[in-house]
Amino acid sequence: MVLRDVQRMAGVSNSAAYRHYSDRDALLDAVTDYAIARMTDAMAARLNAVPARGPRTKRALGRLRATGQGYVDFALAEPGLFRTAFAHKEPDRHSRLTSGDGADDAEAHHPFQILIRCLDDLVAVGVLSPDRRDGLDEAAWAAVHGLSTLFIDGPLSAADPVRKQLITDRLLDGISGSLR
Repeated sequence: MVLRDVQRMAGVSNSAAYRHYSDRDALLDAVTDYAIARMTDAMAARLNAVPARGPRTKRALGRLRATGQGYVDFALAEPGLFRTAFAHKEPDRHSRLTSGDGADDAEAHHPFQILIRCLDDLVAVGVLSPDRRDGLDEAAWAAVHGLSTLFIDGPLSAADPVRKQLITDRLLDGISGSLR
């Protein structure tokens, strides 16, 4: 399904896919970009559901939680795309994403950049002190990514949906609680 979607985006037939891309890596890059775009869409949908009214601190915390929940939701709904999203990108691109240096428009809409903006917002509204900000984005990302991986490929894969949500809630509570 993913390859067909990428082919459709590129406007090529099944047999033309490999001719359309310069090599296997270029094709894998396109598939990876597609997976990341779908993940970003899932996270944005959760963010858009956070009420725009109420105290700024509560909204900022709600956006952080929505970001993590959207990430886990995507992994559970689309395990193949989730696995693909981070399977084929060169390390220097990851470095640009995590540092914020040289991120192009596509990278600005990467799930990690959404998380960065949520944490920056928490600093701006006073929930998170600037001296506790460094490293928190990577730690939060690692937590939700690790949990997602355990849910789809690890020992928590057999847990029922209610249990998975309980565990996700506990993780997101822990992340929010660590901000103070």
